[in-house]
Formats: sequence, structure tokens, C-alpha cells
Amino acid sequence: MMKKFLELLARIFFRFRAYNTEALNTPGPVLLIPNHASWLDWLFIGVCLDDDWQFVVSSVTAKTSWVHRKIMINRRTFPIDTTSPYAVKRMAEHLEKKGRLVLFAEGRISRTGRRMKLFEGTGFLLHKTGARVITAFIRNADRIPTSPNPNLKQWFPRISVHFSDAQTPPRLGEISTSQARATLTSWLQDRMVHQEFDVEQLVGAPTPLEAVVDSVRQQPGKTMLQDISQSLSGRRILTGADLLAQELETQLASGSGHVGILLPNINATPIVALALWSLGRVPAILNFSSGPTVMASCVQLAGLREVITSRVFLEKAKISAEPLEKSGARIIYVEDLRERISPGRRLLALTRISLNPRSLMRCPQRAEEPGLILFTSGSEGIPKGVVLTHRNLISNIRQTLAIGDFTDRDRVFNCLPLFHSFGFTIGTLLPLVRGLYTFLYPSPLHYRVVPTALYDRDCTILLSTNTFLSGYARKAHPYDFRSLRYLFAGAEKIQEATMDLWMKRFGVRILEGYGATECSPVLSINTPQQNNSGTVGRFLPGVEHRLEEVEGVSDGGRLLVRGPNVMKGYLNPEANAAFQSRGGWYDTGDIVNVNTSGFVTIRGRLKRFAKISGEMVSLTAVEDALGGAFPQYGLRCQVAVIARPDADKGERLIAVTNEPRLTLEEIRTAIRSKGLSNLAVPREVTAVREIPKLGTGKINHRELEKILA
Repeated sequence: MMKKFLELLARIFFRFRAYNTEALNTPGPVLLIPNHASWLDWLFIGVCLDDDWQFVVSSVTAKTSWVHRKIMINRRTFPIDTTSPYAVKRMAEHLEKKGRLVLFAEGRISRTGRRMKLFEGTGFLLHKTGARVITAFIRNADRIPTSPNPNLKQWFPRISVHFSDAQTPPRLGEISTSQARATLTSWLQDRMVHQEFDVEQLVGAPTPLEAVVDSVRQQPGKTMLQDISQSLSGRRILTGADLLAQELETQLASGSGHVGILLPNINATPIVALALWSLGRVPAILNFSSGPTVMASCVQLAGLREVITSRVFLEKAKISAEPLEKSGARIIYVEDLRERISPGRRLLALTRISLNPRSLMRCPQRAEEPGLILFTSGSEGIPKGVVLTHRNLISNIRQTLAIGDFTDRDRVFNCLPLFHSFGFTIGTLLPLVRGLYTFLYPSPLHYRVVPTALYDRDCTILLSTNTFLSGYARKAHPYDFRSLRYLFAGAEKIQEATMDLWMKRFGVRILEGYGATECSPVLSINTPQQNNSGTVGRFLPGVEHRLEEVEGVSDGGRLLVRGPNVMKGYLNPEANAAFQSRGGWYDTGDIVNVNTSGFVTIRGRLKRFAKISGEMVSLTAVEDALGGAFPQYGLRCQVAVIARPDADKGERLIAVTNEPRLTLEEIRTAIRSKGLSNLAVPREVTAVREIPKLGTGKINHRELEKILA
């Protein structure tokens, strides 16, 4: 009777629902492992269980007060002395007698609202007993007012519990107990991460626009966007998108659904994207650093009949709109759109959005429809138009959220250009969906200003690349990055010298990740819970991978991936035909190694390998060895490596540097000190005034080849 009564209360006050409760009929030995975000988790789990299930509780905590003792010591609990080494043995004995236990493996209520580390005693239990495992994801419990985390609180949030099917832990063979404990704990954590992602995919908003609207509904007055000129609450963001959508509806031609965006890192950029989604259109973000000729080819490739930009931006960036117009695009200026919006219309839109934020969704779109077009960097050829669906974008956001412990108090600093998928999806859309504050800074190249701006705004999350991080390290005060919790870096290899410098000078650990525009973009990333320096982390939940053999490469293979974040296809016919022929598998073109723990190490791009005397040599590995190897010339010194045909050995390496004093002997010494073979030693060194870069900071090897031709 008591269980029925408690279930009724949960349904009335929390609109409680439980899913896949049939799994709870699994006979013992079985462990039920839920996440632990609130004091009421026992209630949400307990009302679903038969009477023979017992909750593992701490007898030490139970002794702290009469109230604790009454709640924690009863026939439904399994008290253990958490200070005793025999506690795990007692649980193992109970499981071996076909017992069924509920264990909060985190050992404490989450202080972030997200999953915390799992204690390895759980892995030991699985190893010793062979018990089956059911994981449970309690959704939204972190919103309960008594939950000890900094997230938004609601008096009675909607709570649901999602139970997995019973799972059998992997058999590990003849390994030590300590290895088995660590391996099975990691396996369990992976199962919980995948379950959280799967649940959010199932019950969450199907498109980024709907997810942003849902986020704003929870915190309408919170400042979510700020640029160098103004800050905007969530309510004002949706109001701005609504007003722009009204204006654009009369401006955009019928027929083509693709609309170009040529704007920098300002509030208007994501707002224009939201407005276009509201109208059922597909934003195509142009890379303004690629030059007028490339932009014009992208306009033609995407069939853009309109490009939305700003007169002020074009003037400051010294960009002419003429090549775009000659390519068939009509230019729409945001300044003109704003001028036509009267104060009365602003007030009406604000009122409408305040009463019903979902009114912004004029033309709801399906998750599988195209949602965004981005263009590849073009470092190895003409840029390709990448078509990402709404599902691709929201999936990558949820994949990233599932492995992180972001809280409502986190503040994102994003100076990566929004034409780059890392800057747009992870740096802008993710915080909007999660309800975080984001500061958009117009350029990552302002090495002296960026650290100060981040310091002034107490930002806790920074996205960057190796090139930019090296620049900030040269100019920043050691205290500028005091507030950082997370520093995520990608787009190019993070050099060991950069890692060491940031740790020594700022006390900040760089978490390196890996991805591609075609994957929305993140594929793998290091996290504080699972970090292996020198790798790019483990694959995100939902990402499948396979390695194809490459001649001459013994410690890796060519990486192909598949998952919900992998693109719909290319706009380029030939490239799209090749992608579609693989049945959803995307060929990254990268040579990688995946170790037994699942950590990914990038060996280099297949196109950036040279065959010397019959051996494959990674140009990326050589560049990495030379990065930061010449402190006598300062942090500005950079070295790139290219390959040229050689009559005797097939190919030879050439080192290209912006430091004219750098000698070939110094380069040879640096290569050998890193343990690389003689084949990796460049045969000559060439000095240039400046090594060409892409907008993301990566070396533009294609342009470098032209310079040296």
C-alpha cells in the first residue's frame, strides 16, 4: 500500500513516468545502477521495485542522526560500512545468493547535476559475482530544489525514469583484479553515457530551434548571448528571431530553401539562423576568410539567391559584395531589416514570445530535413558544401552534453568563427540549447584582447585551436584564465609544447578533441573523467567506427565513422556520390590508432603522408615534433612540412619556417630528440615571411604549396 501511495504522490507532483520497468523482473544476481542527482532518487526508483530489491546505504551516514537512521535502516535497505574494506565483500556475498541490489555507484549526490565518477568497487562487484546490470537514467531530478547543484530549480519538475535492459558485463579472461575492476567500471560508465544520450534523443526536441525554444521557456530572462555591443536574454533572442522572420518572409524568393549568411561573431548571426529555421529555410554560412572568388563559388554551389550580411561588417572587413551579386545572389542587409521594424512591432513580438515562445516555429521541420550548410576549409582543394540535418546538429549537441558536466553557471567564450562547425554547433548552438551564457568575440586573432575579455566576463569554457592558444600564451597575464573549467581544443593537432605551456603558465589542462565539418563536427574528445593526453579522447556515444588497412602503416588505419551526427551528404555531385556509396560511412581521410581503452590517436591525414624509401612518414607527426622545439627564437617561430618528389627515395621532406635564422641542423636535432627515424628528417629548410593560415588557425598547406611552387 505504501508503495502505491508514494507512486501516486510522484505522479501527482512530478508527473512521474517510468519506462521499460519489465527489465526489473530480471532474477538475481543483478545490480541496478541509477544516476544520483537528488535526495528523492530513492523514491523514483523505489516505487518501481518489488519488495526483494534492497538499496545499498551507508551505515556510517545512518548514524549521524535519528532521522537518517529511521530512513536508511529498514527491510528495504542493505547497510554497509563504507569505511570498511569488507563492505564490497558483503555485497558480493549477497549477490552470489541471487540477491538484487540498487547501488548509487557515484557514491554521492551530484554537485553538477550531471553524472559524476563511478567508484571502482562497482567494477569489482561485477568481476567477482558476474551479476547482470540494469542502468537507470533519472531525468530532470537535478531540477528539484533540494538537489545540491547550481542548476535552475523548479518546485515540481517533470521526472521520468528510464531503465535499460539487463546487460551482461564482458568476460575479460585472465587479467588482474585491479585491471578488471577498472575495465568494468569504465564499461559501466559507457553504458550510462549511451543510455542518457539515447533517452534524450528519444524524448528531447527533434530540432535545434525547438530545443532552443524549450531552453528559453525555462529561463526567459537569463542573459544567453552577448557580443561586443550588447547582451540579450533568451526572451529577446527569440523576439529578435521572430521580428527578422517577419521581415525575411517578404524578402526571400520562393523556391530555393537555401539562404546565405555572411556575418561575423555577433549576436545577429545565430538570430538570423533561428529566423531562417522559423521560416523553414536552410542557412548556408559563408566563410568570409576564404576570399571573394571562393565565396562566389560557394554561392553558386549552394544555389543561393539571397545572402544576408551587414554593411558595417563588409566595410570593416574590406569585403566587396559585387562577386556575390555576380554569382546570382541578392544582398540583404540586416541594417535595412532593422530600420523597417517599428517600436510597436517590437512590443507586439515581445508580448507574443513572452506568452508563447513556440509561436516562433512558423514552419516546423522534420529532424531528417536539411538544417544547415557549411563549407569545408578547402585546404586540400575546392571547398565542399556539407549538408547537415536538424538531427545531425541536435545529436552532436546531445552527444557532447552526455559526456560533459556543464552546469547552468557555466559561461562560454567563443571567438572561433561561426562559419566553422566547431564555433557554430558547439560554441553557439550547444550553449543556447543548454541555456548557458555565451560571449561572441569577433576574432580569435586578437591575442592581447581575448584573454582580457575572457577574464572580464568570468568565462568558464573556452573553445580554441593550437595556433590561437600559442598566441594567447604570448600575451596573456597568468591570472587571465583563472575562471576556466574547460578548455576544449581541436581543428588542428595540439602540440606538446602548447599543452605544457598552458599547464605551467595558467594551470589549465587542454582537453583535445577531434572532428570534421561532415560530422557536425565532434567525433571524440577528452574529458576530466576520461582523459589521455596525446590522444583526442574517446568516441562520443552513438559514433561507430572502423579502420581500413593502409599500406606501410602498421599501427593504425584509415578511419571511417557512422552515426546520427554524420552529414546527410555533399552539395558537390561527385563527392556526394562517393559518400552515398558507402552506406552512411564517412571516410575521414585520417590515419588513426584506437587503443584498447578506446582512446583515439591521430597519426595524420592520408594525404599528408610521404612515402620515403618505401616507408610511410606522417608530415603531421614531423610538424608536431618541431612545434615549440625552438624556444630560443620565441613562441612566434613556426615550422610547416611539405613533401616533394625525389628521384632516389620517392619523396623528400622540406621544412618551411617563418624564422630565417633557423638552421637545418637545429631541425635535425629536434627531430632526433623526439625519437623519430632519419626518414622523418627534412632534407632542406626554406624561410618565408609568413606561413599562410586558414580562418580556424590551421596551416593552409595548399596555399603553402603554391608559394613554394
